[in-house]
Amino acid sequence: DIFAPVTDEPCPDDDHHDEPPLDDRGLQVRPDPAPLPEGPHTLADVLVDGVRGHPDREALVHGADRLTYRELDERVTAATGGLARLGIRTGDRVAASLPNRAALIEAFLATQRLGAIWVGINANLAPSEARWMIEDAGASLAVATPDRARDLGHNHALTVDPVSGEGSWADLLAAGHPQPTVDVDPHAPAAIAYTSGTTGRPKGAVHSQHNVIWSGISSRTSYPAVPDERHGTALSCTILNLLLLGPVWSFVRGTTAVLIDRTDPVGLAEAIRTDDVCRITLVPTLVHDLVEHPDVHREDLSGLTHMIIGAAHTPPELRQRWYDKFGTWPLVGYGLTEAPSGMVRDRAGHRANSTAAGFPLDPVEVLVVDRNGVDLPDGEVGEVCFRARSEGRWAGVWTPMLGYWNRPEATREALRGGLLHTGDLGHLDADGQLVVRGRQNQLILRGGANVYPAEVERVLLTHPDVAESAVIGLPDERLGERVVAVVVPVAGCSPDPADLSVHCAVDLARYKVPEKFLVVDELPRNAMGKVVPRDLLPLFGG
Repeated sequence: DIFAPVTDEPCPDDDHHDEPPLDDRGLQVRPDPAPLPEGPHTLADVLVDGVRGHPDREALVHGADRLTYRELDERVTAATGGLARLGIRTGDRVAASLPNRAALIEAFLATQRLGAIWVGINANLAPSEARWMIEDAGASLAVATPDRARDLGHNHALTVDPVSGEGSWADLLAAGHPQPTVDVDPHAPAAIAYTSGTTGRPKGAVHSQHNVIWSGISSRTSYPAVPDERHGTALSCTILNLLLLGPVWSFVRGTTAVLIDRTDPVGLAEAIRTDDVCRITLVPTLVHDLVEHPDVHREDLSGLTHMIIGAAHTPPELRQRWYDKFGTWPLVGYGLTEAPSGMVRDRAGHRANSTAAGFPLDPVEVLVVDRNGVDLPDGEVGEVCFRARSEGRWAGVWTPMLGYWNRPEATREALRGGLLHTGDLGHLDADGQLVVRGRQNQLILRGGANVYPAEVERVLLTHPDVAESAVIGLPDERLGERVVAVVVPVAGCSPDPADLSVHCAVDLARYKVPEKFLVVDELPRNAMGKVVPRDLLPLFGG
């Protein structure tokens, strides 16, 4: 049952006695927040305005596949009826592991119309990782490519051929089962987004329909749609944040979502040009590849007027190189799985602090607190936290995740004190922008002094021979940790460690300069494209 009973067990930590109670899935049971200031109010209704106002406008594009709002709605209606015929009900978990295809979006919207819980499984995960997530979520059904379905070994799977689109998913839609009437609770669990697992097993952040749709709605005023807007998504839509910042964002704004399955620089540039994409969100790695590739030219991306960089630290130098090559200034943002989606974003034309992640979006307030949860003044580093805005049309609307699936203690820790605790370190500058310094658990403590890896990485990336960098702390009996760095060279270059050390010493205190440099062909990354610090340790014999 989606409405799991509240546990009667006393909280083992007296500090939590005023916190909302948790249900038997480890999720908060809390009063409903203020309603969204405008609709749609659920993901179940996300296509309603489009069908009513512009039914023949393209809603979803992938290559030669082009669905209008009317056509997409018809397919989602058939998918909803088909899933219901298979026995999917409110609260059931439906997993999906597909490349960026229309079927992925159809399945997501269909689960939301049924009040079911979506579980996106990144297609790049190893089979064992994907199976663990499906088992942890208790998924009743999986939607996947035939090969992936075999890897998952799930007893109940619908398949989608990634090339032809054929398979049991297409058969389900063709059957035309009627869509049932479901009274969807916007505050009940709607999606489980697994964290990237940089410190062990991933945790499943659980979100309601209410707290995932706000990003698109608030963007209508903060980033108004342009005529014939086409928003591209090249990153995997099985990642909830990217699904929200891509297709869902487009549907809420009444614009066109373009799915892109090429991430090589030439293929990505070709897709952006061919499908007239004018907005896109990318990670720094893809931005770097587009900037550096000799066969990608300014005219290839001339129609791309808005580019947002997220998911990882973005060096100011990378933004400047993008501007120098393509003539547009990229925006940066900051968000997290637990929020979900982006929480702060740069403003067009604002370059006063190029190291900042940006200003908080309309529905949220950002705070920086010390270890006791006390607000710190601007400029002082502490933990980055978020809460709902207290004034204006968005007052009391925003909510963070409901909690971590079957992780009650982790839920209490992340949501203590009525705040969303990010685990990131940062500070607010004089303009109110958030400057993120790095993860608390990645802070290097060298001889009692704090070293922020992002700060050292930024300096390394200003060296002309360095394309990418990652800085970690190596355990040391005397100092606690020593600072070391791994760098990827610019094509055709061979960075000299001694020269890198001298370069860093110009802008960094002596204790922050890495004591050892390793030059590698590429940095180890997880399925979400993030560098995992623990995977760097073996390179140093750790």
